[in-house]
Amino acid sequence: MQKVLSVGTQEKAVRLFGPHERFLKLLRDAFQVTVVARGGEVSIDGEPQGVESAERVLHRLSELARQGESPTEAEVKRLIDMEKHRVRHGDQAFKETRIEGFRRGDSTVPRTPGQAEYIRTMQNNDIVFCIGPAGTGKTYLAVAMALKYMKQGQVDKLVLCRPAVEAGERLGFLPGDMQAKVNPYLRPLYDALHDLMDSEQVNRYIEKDIIEILPLAFVRGRTLEDAFIILDEAQNCTVDQMKTFLTRLGVSSRLVVTGDITQIDLPDSQTSGLVDVQYRLSGVNGITFVRLTPRDIVRHQLVKDIVQAYRGEPSEGGQERTEENGSDGEE
Repeated sequence: MQKVLSVGTQEKAVRLFGPHERFLKLLRDAFQVTVVARGGEVSIDGEPQGVESAERVLHRLSELARQGESPTEAEVKRLIDMEKHRVRHGDQAFKETRIEGFRRGDSTVPRTPGQAEYIRTMQNNDIVFCIGPAGTGKTYLAVAMALKYMKQGQVDKLVLCRPAVEAGERLGFLPGDMQAKVNPYLRPLYDALHDLMDSEQVNRYIEKDIIEILPLAFVRGRTLEDAFIILDEAQNCTVDQMKTFLTRLGVSSRLVVTGDITQIDLPDSQTSGLVDVQYRLSGVNGITFVRLTPRDIVRHQLVKDIVQAYRGEPSEGGQERTEENGSDGEE
């Protein structure tokens, strides 16, 4: 089977094909096809499935270029991984991992197979733990899923929590009252909301307590019913704090816990509740663990390199904090 695609100007072709046609080589190796570029055209030869997959990836790269983006090698590899994931699981399964956006016409799609597995796990379980390095979309995808459930009327409110644990700094030296002191710790949660919703709507929902963003300590003594509850940066919870948080779950609620056990800011004398809970709750029906890896990082390519460089290195306090699971994020 052969397909010939027009990609436009020579300048655009250079961007799509990569330096020294590096991106085309990735397509050849991934889908076992012959890819030849001639000016503003590219021909793809091979088995039908491989040709169609390579064509899909090239079309997606063309869309990125039309949006003013310059594709990177990391982006091409992610698109190849997602296409392989689509082929392996089928179109229907791929569509099922698309999260309908809160704004009309918006949607959030997984950018790696590990992220797709994470979304499916949230869809099928009441309590989900997602453990992985920075930049893998743990919090963002959880917030997107929570907003989907709110829009569909499956939950009445969204509760976002974070432990206010200092990474070398001290709360007491920050200006303002307690709310002003803890707001910097909650900022990433606000950022995710404002990216997925209109700012006026975010503010209105917060004023009406439809969305609550609060430090972990503020949930003690409450029962959270008909809510989608997210605990972010859970590696900085103690064992007791994790127990307290998990037992807040009320009727018709869902709970997602995210964290990175390679970035624990607790004193060395304290055990991370996220490390402990893996052993305590493993195998409990209705509770599922998803582990993302550096392969699922969707930030700048250098973030992946940085995470890999630090992976397995002892912390300054001498306590080695490594991510023990080396899976590709699919359980």
